[in-house]
Amino acid sequence: MHRYFYDCEFIEDGTTIDLVSIGAVDEDGREFYAVSTEFDPSKAIPWVRDNVLDKLPSPADPAWLSRKQIRDELYDFLVEPIRGVSGARIELWAWYGAYDHVVLAQLWGAMPALPRALPRMTKDLKQLWDELGKPSLPAAPTDQHSALADARHNLARWETLRRAREAGSGSL
Repeated sequence: MHRYFYDCEFIEDGTTIDLVSIGAVDEDGREFYAVSTEFDPSKAIPWVRDNVLDKLPSPADPAWLSRKQIRDELYDFLVEPIRGVSGARIELWAWYGAYDHVVLAQLWGAMPALPRALPRMTKDLKQLWDELGKPSLPAAPTDQHSALADARHNLARWETLRRAREAGSGSL
């Protein structure tokens, strides 16, 4: 099992969820970060403008990629550790992961187009935290709402929750 912790920042209007940025980290410390060149910032609500768009790197930064480039580079990042490993699987984790999973899956179009190597669901850290009795978690980073900072924070949450689970009823 190769676990990834990720976060997406997006603009949504109740009908459409439009990727702004995505960050992912794995348990080995590898990281991926990209910002879409294709979202429309004029559709962002004030909260997204103030808390997400203002934290994006300069448009000259190489993290700015087309959705196709994000899709291709993210796929390579996710499958690299399991290539050629028989029976290896990927596990995705996010905090309130439902929207994140939709945003990620939409990089490939409709859900059936998601590559077979990628899970059809994202496991939810918030739900796990609740099930474990809401143990204390690491404080949010000062740069929260940056997709990569939030992905790193999700890994830190996971490590805390794993330790809490192991101290209680077993391993994850």
